[in-house]
Amino acid sequence: MTMHNKTIAIVGATGAVGQTMLEILAERRVPAANLVALASERSAGSFVDYGEDELLVHDLAGFDPAGVDIALFSAGGDTARRYAPTFAQAGAVVIDNSSAFRHDDDVPLVVSEVNPEAVAKRPRGIIANPNCSTMQLVVALAPIHRAAGIERVNVTTYQSVSGAGGSGLEELGRQTAALLSFQDAEPQTFPVQIAFNLIPQIDAFLDNGYTREEMKVVRETRKILGDDAIRVSATAVRVPVFYGHSEAVSIETREPITADAVRALLRAAPGIEVVDDPAAEEVAKRWPTPVTHASGKDPVYVGRIRQDLSHERGIVLWVVADNIRKGAALNAVQLAELVAAEGRARIES
Repeated sequence: MTMHNKTIAIVGATGAVGQTMLEILAERRVPAANLVALASERSAGSFVDYGEDELLVHDLAGFDPAGVDIALFSAGGDTARRYAPTFAQAGAVVIDNSSAFRHDDDVPLVVSEVNPEAVAKRPRGIIANPNCSTMQLVVALAPIHRAAGIERVNVTTYQSVSGAGGSGLEELGRQTAALLSFQDAEPQTFPVQIAFNLIPQIDAFLDNGYTREEMKVVRETRKILGDDAIRVSATAVRVPVFYGHSEAVSIETREPITADAVRALLRAAPGIEVVDDPAAEEVAKRWPTPVTHASGKDPVYVGRIRQDLSHERGIVLWVVADNIRKGAALNAVQLAELVAAEGRARIES
């Protein structure tokens, strides 16, 4: 059994992540006849592109999930909490991209390259996709943690406006055009001007002085790596980039490890492309950026790998990935492929 003979529902098919899920499924040549596009009532009756085909969008509220094998949810936490259990009870494996279930002990939080074995431990029939910033971070951390153990991580994320949805993209475009025409840039989606600016707050502040976005990175990193002893501190910054998140990461390992050893580990790790040659004549080979490397691509790119001069067991990294593609849609599809492979393994055994 493969993805090609399973019925797959895409919940939130008209959103940016849902459309990217469809794009990836089309690349993997999953037949359109096996797919069901679902969204809210206001989008029902419209069509979404699927390769050379189009899929009719159905109303989620009136849809009967019986017969769905895998449901890919990307419609927000409230929608997930309301409908994901219904799909699971009807027999579907739900892969949810929201934060609704990430911290539940009986819901695995999975990154395909890091802890794929965890998809099988889903007593509620629900698997959670992590936050996009956590996603790319743990792909880079996992090989180092396995080799030398990680004591502490300090990460600053530079997150593109697409993380705020279509309104974030529109606001950056509109403000940029306005400022280049010597007009005022009025903020609507973001609290202050985002064009030509940086905003050191993503989501609401908590009592400890960190934001919800930052605490997601803390909790999710520990859960995915399976080590609550890892100390994590995060600062999340919104930047005027359309697609692709970047992260400056400082790591303290439990055992000594060299930058050359880290570089070799990352080159051998799945889902990672190392771009780390400061002496390269071609600029694109020196270090990765969200525009020149990550946007529209699958890998997590890692560069600027070096020893931390302030700590004898310190390593510093620069990590870049497409937050919509790898940070959300691709991992969900990869998890669906792992679920589909379970059936094939049972048949072959």
